[in-house]
Amino acid sequence: MGKTNPKETVTLAGGAEAASSPHYHGHRQRLRERFRSAGGDAVSDYELLELLLFRAIPQRDVKPLAKSLIEKFGSFGEVVAAPATRLAEVKGLGDSAITELKLVAAAAQRLARGEVKRRPVLSSWSSVLDYCRAAMAFAEKEQFRILFLDKRNQLITDEVQQVGTVDHTPVYPREIVKRALELSATAVILVHNHPSGDPTPSQADIQMTKAIVDIAKPLGISVHDHLIVGKEGHASLKGLKLM
Repeated sequence: MGKTNPKETVTLAGGAEAASSPHYHGHRQRLRERFRSAGGDAVSDYELLELLLFRAIPQRDVKPLAKSLIEKFGSFGEVVAAPATRLAEVKGLGDSAITELKLVAAAAQRLARGEVKRRPVLSSWSSVLDYCRAAMAFAEKEQFRILFLDKRNQLITDEVQQVGTVDHTPVYPREIVKRALELSATAVILVHNHPSGDPTPSQADIQMTKAIVDIAKPLGISVHDHLIVGKEGHASLKGLKLM
């Protein structure tokens, strides 16, 4: 017997034939209904990816593609945070689908940043961590980010100061302090990521933090903490009593 065509035909009155809906249309409807009625917790990572891909790829069953993305990158968060160049390596994932994924990543960062800006940073520490993880935890290169705070410990702005390699980012303490003075910031929170996933501080991380503290303190700028984020969690140098 030959292969079954996913777009089967039905015979109409008078002998005319018309294509029935593809087999995956019913699956799409059921998945959408489950999401609407029970929320995001009711769907797995690959199913959430399917829901995203439905609009970008309307004429194909996207379940195999969603599963292959999870297999390649590891989780929903890692898929949407992956660089567009890496996503483009996945067979069947075109520009429209990549744009949908990157929109989700941007929306997640925007929402998390809004939570940070809403209240004094030191009283909303969990929001700070959520934002830093959304922005950096799954990046493939090290980034060094600074949160600049005013005298009420509210966020003035946050900036990526440097982007390095997979295991190193050049950091210039005097440039960080200079930028804080330009913004009239009275405190900063240092943040960088470990693409390896392990957020354990290195000796270089500790020494670099001390150098920034030593330059900032005489100028009235406090370094509240140095956070390291990774896929496996986060580390606080202050919490570990390393600064």
